[in-house]
Amino acid sequence: MTRFDDIYGRPDPRPYFAALGPLDYQAPHHAQRLFRRLLPFAGFPEGQGRRAGQGGPPQSTVLDICCSYGINAALLNHHVTLRELYDHYTSPQVATLTTAELIEEDRGYFAARRRADAVPVIGLDISAPAIAYARAVGLLDEGFAENLETAAPSPALHRATRDTRLITVTGGATFLTARTFRALLKGRQERGGQEPPWVAALVLRTVPYKDISDGLAEFGLTTQQDTSRTYPQRRFTDADEQRYAIAAVSAAGDDPRGKETDGHFHTALHLSRPLAHAAAHPLHTLLRDP
Repeated sequence: MTRFDDIYGRPDPRPYFAALGPLDYQAPHHAQRLFRRLLPFAGFPEGQGRRAGQGGPPQSTVLDICCSYGINAALLNHHVTLRELYDHYTSPQVATLTTAELIEEDRGYFAARRRADAVPVIGLDISAPAIAYARAVGLLDEGFAENLETAAPSPALHRATRDTRLITVTGGATFLTARTFRALLKGRQERGGQEPPWVAALVLRTVPYKDISDGLAEFGLTTQQDTSRTYPQRRFTDADEQRYAIAAVSAAGDDPRGKETDGHFHTALHLSRPLAHAAAHPLHTLLRDP
């Protein structure tokens, strides 16, 4: 796969959108609807609109792993589409701004579009610049530049995630193992936290998810894959990448026809939740539009 490491370490997301826009990167667009649908089932009270850290009783939070510049948080909590974010960050007006000026612009941009039912979002990513931007413009209530594949979570991260009810992942499953999830959930368990949060991940069909799902099972979470449909992620950068994807999907026992053969990586939704809930509420009923 083509790597895009350089676009995640910049001080603001303009290079991210400039690089991924031509490739029709759209995973956050699909996640916007899916994650909103899952919130009430995962334990988020209707009408919860208070931001984290404003006093009162603990609030349910979302933890977005591999959050980069807070794109999922922007779509989850604001009246904005991914297409509008592409237009915003590649516009001539924004191109001339310094990062400081863009941060000031974006504070107003997102504040004007904030949903009344917005939920607190915590971000986790190895990119300190991306976390800093997302916090500065108000997309993340808290953010942590930590790599749980190589180090234990900080005490601050453990404290921030004690009331997390939903963990989301849209692109990071390619780079993650069960280590990240064990580190988060074991620390929470040791601190007497409530039942483990749900985990909703859009996973490339080229990537095995068994290691992560097996790790989550250790904490009482059963993982189900939505087999009713897939979600395009982005166009391939070249023919070699497409050949790799078709071979990997075929080796996994899936059919690439009409998906990877048509020019896009595709993802599938994997949802991990307590067994009792999974048995009582089939996955398709959760995803059905009201």
